[in-house]
Amino acid sequence: MLKLLRFLKPYRALVLLGLLFIFLQSLTELFLPTLMSDIVDHGVVDGNTPYIWRIGGLMLLVALGGAACSVGGSYFSAKAAAGFGKDLRSRLFSHVTQFSLNEFDQFGTASLITRTTNDITQVQQVLTMMMRVMVMAPMMCIGGIAMSIYKDPSLSLIIVAIVPVLGLVILAVVAKGVPLFKAMQTKLDKLNLVLRENLTGIRVIRSFNRTAHEQARFNEANGSLTDTSIRVNRILGALMPVMMLMMNFAGIAIVWFGGLRIQSGAMEVGDLIAVVQYSWQIMFSLIFASMMFVMVPRASASAVRIREVLNMKPEIRDPEAPKRPAAQGTVEFDNVTFRYPGAEMPALSGISFTAGPGEVTAVIGGTGSGKSTLVSLIPRFYDVTGGQIRIGGVDVREMTQEQLHSMIGLVPQKAVLFTGTVADNLRFGKEDAAEEDVHHAAKTAQAFDFVSEMQDGFDSPIAQGGSNVSGGQKQRLSIARALVRKPLIYLFDDSFSALDFKTDAKLREALRSETTEATVIIVAQRVSTVMDADRIIVLDNGEIAGIGTHRELLESNPIYREIVASQLSEEEIA
Repeated sequence: MLKLLRFLKPYRALVLLGLLFIFLQSLTELFLPTLMSDIVDHGVVDGNTPYIWRIGGLMLLVALGGAACSVGGSYFSAKAAAGFGKDLRSRLFSHVTQFSLNEFDQFGTASLITRTTNDITQVQQVLTMMMRVMVMAPMMCIGGIAMSIYKDPSLSLIIVAIVPVLGLVILAVVAKGVPLFKAMQTKLDKLNLVLRENLTGIRVIRSFNRTAHEQARFNEANGSLTDTSIRVNRILGALMPVMMLMMNFAGIAIVWFGGLRIQSGAMEVGDLIAVVQYSWQIMFSLIFASMMFVMVPRASASAVRIREVLNMKPEIRDPEAPKRPAAQGTVEFDNVTFRYPGAEMPALSGISFTAGPGEVTAVIGGTGSGKSTLVSLIPRFYDVTGGQIRIGGVDVREMTQEQLHSMIGLVPQKAVLFTGTVADNLRFGKEDAAEEDVHHAAKTAQAFDFVSEMQDGFDSPIAQGGSNVSGGQKQRLSIARALVRKPLIYLFDDSFSALDFKTDAKLREALRSETTEATVIIVAQRVSTVMDADRIIVLDNGEIAGIGTHRELLESNPIYREIVASQLSEEEIA
């Protein structure tokens, strides 16, 4: 957790001010019992009313000063901790956005969300408490013991004896609770995972009548987290009663022996009252310390999880001396091999081809043949295991990711839309795009008609995940978004699957005129989508089984003929 405190550096002034105010608050609280002692011994006992008013007024001023210091300390410590949490969340989010898909797979989306929200909140709360307690608790404990010794050394031995015992009780409770805090955060990850899967997959769950099964799955994760929380709270719940019991016994002993000392004339009544008050101040300081000891282990577990993310070095990094590719968007695969981390067999082997500007290169093959993997390598979602991918003659690993991505317009297999308006989504890759360009891209993508029919046209809202538009509409909006950007390279990863044949044909025809100077790579399952391509690459088990035009492959490639025969009639093939 200490390693994360470097994010407090910009707030050093706030931290120091907070600690100063808390220090002053502790001094005022230590001063009050002494003033009370003086009122009793020199005012009440002697019947000196003016002295009582004078010291009482001083006590009021000291109490008001302590209250002001308490407010100031709370304000500055909370502001510093909130700034720390904000900066840490920003740093974590920024770091995660640099991850390759491999790093995302290692942590999991649900866990990354928990670490960015709940874990940072845990650390932030402890930091707020720490800035108050790290000054106040030692000050009140040590100061209280010193002041009680000053008032009566013999009676203060009771306090000196009880403090180490209370410390051992706190340490025992913390030792039992620490292992459970990490388990709680892990189980919270599991609960978030189940909840996220249920909310995003609610349609599938209902259509397969799996609501009861998923409810049981959620109850299991929820129950496991609840059981661990109850175990932790039972352990922590025992702490306060034990401490109160011990301090009450200590209070009885102080009053008992103090009464005997007053009877013998060894001490005054006011001093006994002061010692009792100091004993309670010491107890409350230990309670504050115990709260810290309870919260710190959980925050430490959270801090470890945050550091795991921050310490994860992204596999894909920008080169120190990037090269600038040529203006053209020629894509070259040179004996490319790729293996997913931990996989026994490579997903792609010996892939070599060139796709040039003004050409449409299509990739087709059976399920699991490596089509989407091939497209994912071009924008460096993963790095190749062997060989090279070059754009404009430069290896994609030798240019910055910003340079690379600025040349690419990707339409992913699963169409993704963001909350906002239709126009916001279409301008996602080019915020300054003119309204005419947006409308033109929507017409090319065959999306203009249905967008115009929406209540607010291009200003119509898109719900989270695009749930208020159909699958085909999402695909067409995703294609329009790529067209607005006007990139050098278009990557269509099975982006026409939700379209009917008529819309598919019209869209591809419109795309031809819009992409005459760009390199177009299309991954598709349907033969009708790829048959007009300048070059068709047939993949089989991660290897190229054939390259050519539709006619050439029909004559020479049995795998392609099999795919065509499964989708087209003999008349259509002829």
